[in-house]
Amino acid sequence: MRRTTPPFRADHVGSLLRPAALKAARQRHAEGAIALTDLKAVEDREIDKVIGKQEEVGLQSVTDGEFRRSWWHLDFLWGLDGVERHVMDTGIAFAAVTTRNQGVRVTGKLGFSGHPMLDHFRFLKAHTRRSPKMTIPAPSAIYGRPVPTPIDKSVYPKLDVFFEDLGQAYQKAVRAFYDAGCRYLQLDEVFIAMLCDDKYRLQMRERGDDPDYLGTLYGDLINTAISDIPPDMTVTMHLCRGNYKSTFMGAGGYEAMAQILFDRIKVHGYFMEYDSARAGGFEPLRHLPKDRIAVLGLVTTKTGALETKDAIKRRLDEAAAFADLDRLCLSPQCGFASTEEGNVLAEEEQWAKLRMLVEIADEVWG
Repeated sequence: MRRTTPPFRADHVGSLLRPAALKAARQRHAEGAIALTDLKAVEDREIDKVIGKQEEVGLQSVTDGEFRRSWWHLDFLWGLDGVERHVMDTGIAFAAVTTRNQGVRVTGKLGFSGHPMLDHFRFLKAHTRRSPKMTIPAPSAIYGRPVPTPIDKSVYPKLDVFFEDLGQAYQKAVRAFYDAGCRYLQLDEVFIAMLCDDKYRLQMRERGDDPDYLGTLYGDLINTAISDIPPDMTVTMHLCRGNYKSTFMGAGGYEAMAQILFDRIKVHGYFMEYDSARAGGFEPLRHLPKDRIAVLGLVTTKTGALETKDAIKRRLDEAAAFADLDRLCLSPQCGFASTEEGNVLAEEEQWAKLRMLVEIADEVWG
């Protein structure tokens, strides 16, 4: 049957390819050629267009495409109290490319006392007739990158206090989005998924962290973040092994983190990357609690080639052997542009994939 509350049978992760006009305006602003107000006018116009396009293809949840951001995570983290922009010695190594060398450093007590993204959400909500969805990074994003985040030891001589403050800052952030009218929030969680990757776990051990402890810690931070939500707010988490210019950071099935994901973390649903063998099989879905939804990312955002409906339906049938079809939904495996560069596909290919997901959902669930 159809779902009238999020997550929806055909949903999407959030980020969308940036239009050429928006990219040009961002570049001109970076060069000092146009004022911030001029950039905002272009952002407003392009977001209004992309909202209409999402509604046109039949999506019930609508985002701003993350058009006002450069990164899926850093722009949010830079807005927290105690966090500053940081230029790293090197970017983050993905399978086929290294990212830009931007990051964060913690120079003061972590907190949340307001954020530009609250207004970003208000604009979205005011311009759609569908369910406006806000996406922010999960708390692990400030700590989990393979290149360690500099944390001022005079502020945080002990990391347990750092993580306690991080959880409290996120709790205030989630509540602030609720107060701004957000009823559908997604926490983008890369680093729990990365803990399914043996090479990444080794990287964490080599820098002095216990991967098993980190999984528990990251799960508890999510629970703290959502501990103050009223009953009419839906919070989901998106699981991904990296998405930058159509390449990835890690691999490994969900089984290693299944207990933390499904037993410990108290979100309402999971957007799960499942477009390739890198994510493993559907067997971990047997742990999915009866009151949760798994949104299966069976359509890739990393290439423009359009999957066939029959292939997606076959995969959905395979997953239904481990979790009832009524507790499953469909989405792309990730966003189309986790950073402003975007993945290597065309805008019309992006919309073809989203339109197909809506059609499949109608055919499967009615």
